[in-house]
Amino acid sequence: MQHLSAVSRRAASQVAVRVDSFSQLRWFLLVALAVALVFAGVSHAYAESAAAAVYGQKIARGHILVGKNKTSSRADFNNAVNSQGARSLSTLAGIDVDIVNVPPGHESEHIARLKGNPHVTFAEYDELMQTAGTVNDPNYPSEWHLPKISAPQAWDYTLGSGVTIAILDTGVDGTHPDLAPNMVAGWNFYDNNSNTTDVNGHGTACSGVAAAAANNGIGVAGVAGAAKIMPLRIADASGYALWSTAAQAVNYAADHGARVVSMSFDGASSSSTIQSAASYLRSKGGVMFVAAGNSGILNTTAPTSLITVVSATLQDDSFATWSNYGNYVGISAPGYYIMTTAMGGIYQNWWGTSVATPIVAGAAALVIAKRPDFSPSQIDSTLRSTATDLGAPGNDIYFGAGRLNAGAAVAQAAGSTPADTTPPTVAIVSPTGGTVSGTITVSANAYDNVGVARVEFRVNGVTVATDAASPYAFSWTTSSVGDGNATITAVAYDSAGNSATSAPVTLLVSNAPVGDTTPPTVSLLSPSAGSTLTGQVSVSISAADNVGVTRVDFRVNGISQATTNVPPYTFSWASTLVPDGVVTLTAVAWDAAGNTATSAPLSATVYNPPPMGSGGSTGPQVSIANPLNGAMVSGNVSVNATASDAGGTTGLTQTLYIDGVKKASATGTSLSYNWNTRKASMGTHTIKVTAKNGVGVSTSTQISVTRK
Repeated sequence: MQHLSAVSRRAASQVAVRVDSFSQLRWFLLVALAVALVFAGVSHAYAESAAAAVYGQKIARGHILVGKNKTSSRADFNNAVNSQGARSLSTLAGIDVDIVNVPPGHESEHIARLKGNPHVTFAEYDELMQTAGTVNDPNYPSEWHLPKISAPQAWDYTLGSGVTIAILDTGVDGTHPDLAPNMVAGWNFYDNNSNTTDVNGHGTACSGVAAAAANNGIGVAGVAGAAKIMPLRIADASGYALWSTAAQAVNYAADHGARVVSMSFDGASSSSTIQSAASYLRSKGGVMFVAAGNSGILNTTAPTSLITVVSATLQDDSFATWSNYGNYVGISAPGYYIMTTAMGGIYQNWWGTSVATPIVAGAAALVIAKRPDFSPSQIDSTLRSTATDLGAPGNDIYFGAGRLNAGAAVAQAAGSTPADTTPPTVAIVSPTGGTVSGTITVSANAYDNVGVARVEFRVNGVTVATDAASPYAFSWTTSSVGDGNATITAVAYDSAGNSATSAPVTLLVSNAPVGDTTPPTVSLLSPSAGSTLTGQVSVSISAADNVGVTRVDFRVNGISQATTNVPPYTFSWASTLVPDGVVTLTAVAWDAAGNTATSAPLSATVYNPPPMGSGGSTGPQVSIANPLNGAMVSGNVSVNATASDAGGTTGLTQTLYIDGVKKASATGTSLSYNWNTRKASMGTHTIKVTAKNGVGVSTSTQISVTRK
């Protein structure tokens, strides 16, 4: 330990006689932080600026953090930094980041000056972080989070033996009977000594969540109950820590064998200095997890592959509204009423992203224990790829990759993931029949042996809504299908891709108002009159009604080419379906009362010349004229196809396949087949046609139709 400077001793002596009020006590803590920083080997000017930061500002006054370009010499870097009253005080070991003294109040000017310098990779404030703000509640009776993340399944493989988790926090009560068996030596970066005793309680709680001893017959079990805990104190008693202090602790963890770093502080991931330290940790094979924070706000910090940010979930897998969220979130974990160790050998319930973070850190330790050869990127991808997908399908701003599934992660790491072949069960609970109108709520129950990933709601076989969280429901505007019978079903999926469909519910839709004789209005927006149509053509239709439009058709020469009941009314139409020449385009709209209207007709020219080199030297062209791609089909359906050959039609043969099974063949340019869909299963079916001549074989664009 270094000796205090004379100025620091005078400051301490002055404090001793002035602690007579709350404000004076606060000042005492500030000077104590300054003294601690002097202990850490930082100059007195740095200590004073840090004390000023604690005194009421989020950033430290009087110094900034500056990263050196790895290709620049130290002399060039120093020349860039040491000007206009700035000078380097010290370098954070291992990561080429300097603490640079600047005139207090001029931090932003020097950051702006240095950011454009080629010898500098970044310049930033040294900001204060605060613990993610957990609140103690001693009344919750059990560790519900462990089965939620499938920890018992992970324990079938390992308890985390051989892995060290560094807890960067307010210290750890290493005498706690549930922590003592797993403690290893750490360091106090706040006071620059080996005393890592907890001065707040936050670090002890986080340590127990990650690695409280398992199978010892007392207290609680951590996620990785046989892993070691390395206590690294970085914060004062109120839970504040500087980025620079945290970066030193990360470097220490990397150099002393910790493969996992857990830091439950809000604001860590936005620091380039901490990201530099995390990069150094990853070079040693380690991974780092930090808390999203508990302000319930959107955080716009850019995501980084160097650090995993953890948000919080509740017992029912819903998102904790007090958890911060944003694209920077990598994964989520339980964070509410988590039973864990507390100072003095007792146990308490804690909540917040502070406890969600060591849950993920503990799971990472389990993965590493099973596969110590895994790289940091493999550890990250294993945790994220096996997470239970919540919220919007795929990665999202609330849950990241999903809610942690430690059992699945360790099983995947072990290379023996058991196949989940059990589908969910699903049933529509409301409505169950009758007549409906207007907008109603459709709800369903769904269950699965592992977990329901999402529920899709379908009306007449078409998916109209998806819900990924229980209770599964959506608001349905019944006028979208027109009056008459409508069938609704719900399809549930689990994370393994297994699915199940509910029993159908048939409803009578009745929305037509009595005496509605007002037809819709409809117009064809594109293509425009006189245009030449080639290949795929974008079609756009405008339609409106005093009550509501229930259906819109696009027609060519009076023949329907596509239909929809969902605005905006747009289609992609294959102009090759009609012969070249002048065509008439119209749109037709219906309302719930059966009133119809037809748009003003537009003339256009279809022109699809044969490919270059045709004339018998290429294969034929073939397309399906009916039914249209995406159509709903029932009863007997006429399947029609046309083929052409620039070299002539002699020897031209067409073959029809439905769901890959040959159904019919015909010679010449036309094929027609009467398909009895009553013999087909409900759902989606594929149709394609091949055409063959003496030169080669071509295949039509495959279409999909749905049997209702």
